[in-house]
Amino acid sequence: MRYTAKAHHEHGRTGRLGILLANLGTPDAPTPEALRRYLREFLWDPRVVEFPRPLWWLILNGIILNIRPRRSAAAYAKVWTKAGSPLLVHSRAQADALQPRLDTAFNGPVRIALGMRYGTPSIASALAELREADAARLIVLPLYPQYSGSTTAAIFDAVADVLKTWRCVPEVRFINHYHDDPAYIAAMAARIRAHWAAHGRGKHLLLSFHGVPRRYLLAGDPYYCHCQKTARLLAEALELSEDDWTLGFQSRFGREEWLKPYVDKLLKSWPKAGHRDIDVFCPGFAADCLETLEEIAMQDRDIFMAAGGERYTYIPALNDQAEHIDALTALLLRHAAGWPDTDPSYDVEALAKAAQTSRERAAQLGAEAR
Repeated sequence: MRYTAKAHHEHGRTGRLGILLANLGTPDAPTPEALRRYLREFLWDPRVVEFPRPLWWLILNGIILNIRPRRSAAAYAKVWTKAGSPLLVHSRAQADALQPRLDTAFNGPVRIALGMRYGTPSIASALAELREADAARLIVLPLYPQYSGSTTAAIFDAVADVLKTWRCVPEVRFINHYHDDPAYIAAMAARIRAHWAAHGRGKHLLLSFHGVPRRYLLAGDPYYCHCQKTARLLAEALELSEDDWTLGFQSRFGREEWLKPYVDKLLKSWPKAGHRDIDVFCPGFAADCLETLEEIAMQDRDIFMAAGGERYTYIPALNDQAEHIDALTALLLRHAAGWPDTDPSYDVEALAKAAQTSRERAAQLGAEAR
């Protein structure tokens, strides 16, 4: 058949709430071969690179995939752990920490599954896991606090591509940003304060966000505005003056203009301007990954120190910190409002009995039809 369904579907089941926790993805290993597979999938997505397809195919396959996999593999090797890619390790820890919190916070049974937009575990496999767990209601939570068409919308595309092949599509709610969520801001402020208390405080704080081409902003993408608001709210929560912090954008690729100011340019110029003791935090990254651990904590530190810097400290991402898990739990509760899973009158036993009656009636009708 054209449309698929759960392997052993039972009529009359009320189903449960399913949570899809989604992030960018990671290669399977820090090797050129694994990076080539990963980069081919990642960079071919038109959400990521908005460029005429025929010309981009030639650039990607003729140049980039022949050069970048080896370089990227070397970078990944610097941060790879015994348990695997840092992003996957931290994302799994987040899912594992969220499950018991959701079991307690929600009124009915909840199942969480982790899916990556590129690489494994895929979004398709995570959704299949939720379907087999009887998820009749679905909340998709991309772990991108600030919305961008190149990230958040790419998750939407992948989810839609899977659901349009299902016979029974669940009720779906999609969280497309939480850049100004008070609990998220408070969790970041707590993370930074705790780091300052344990390791000392730099004289200036750099808030680094992943960059995107400037033309995306001009085309209507709200990412730049979301980053600005997140940074402002975090600075206010930390009671910083305008002279105490700076927003910058990292990870630019190619020759076109991206969002400014560029982090590497700032770090090269700051020591001569008097900023020689800095802390760096990345509010747009829910979990530590290549861009935070290798680029920010290693490459950019070297740039800063070579330019005359004296102290450079990277403050880790929220990862599976308790305040972060609490913030995500509150976010999910809010987006599930009105569903039986958040309704205090939700009677699991009564619904189970009603479902059993429905199944018995369906079996009776089937027998009569035969």
